[in-house]
Amino acid sequence: MSLKIGDKAPGFRLESTGGGFVSLEDLKGKPFVLYFYPKDFTSVCTKQACSFRDQFEHLRELEVPVFGVSRDNLDTHARFKQEHQLPFELLADVDGSVAKAYKARIPLVGVNKRVTYLVDAEQAIAAVHDELLGDESHVAAVLAALTQRS
Repeated sequence: MSLKIGDKAPGFRLESTGGGFVSLEDLKGKPFVLYFYPKDFTSVCTKQACSFRDQFEHLRELEVPVFGVSRDNLDTHARFKQEHQLPFELLADVDGSVAKAYKARIPLVGVNKRVTYLVDAEQAIAAVHDELLGDESHVAAVLAALTQRS
């Protein structure tokens, strides 16, 4: 079960492909997308990342940054980002602790499930989309939630 709308977003601080770290504290006061996925370079994860890439300009116009999170290390993330020309940052949650806090891990297996959160400016969960095989549905759900909020 994922976090629910209205839940407080758990704190995090993760290394980013943009250099340095990204934390919940850094994002205070603005909405953002945090999407969890199982693994770089897998077919559904690649389609999901590319769907966020393809809608990135629209999200940027809405001033909503996007962050992808998996247990892959920073080097793998950097290669994945470059190969697919992703204009947003990937965050390395190597030990899976952030995915666990966001209830985005498959128990016992330790792999991230595919869940996308829209976090509002007050750092509460504003929308949740939890669909394992829905690659393009995640960005569509975020855009729908942002449209409803406008």
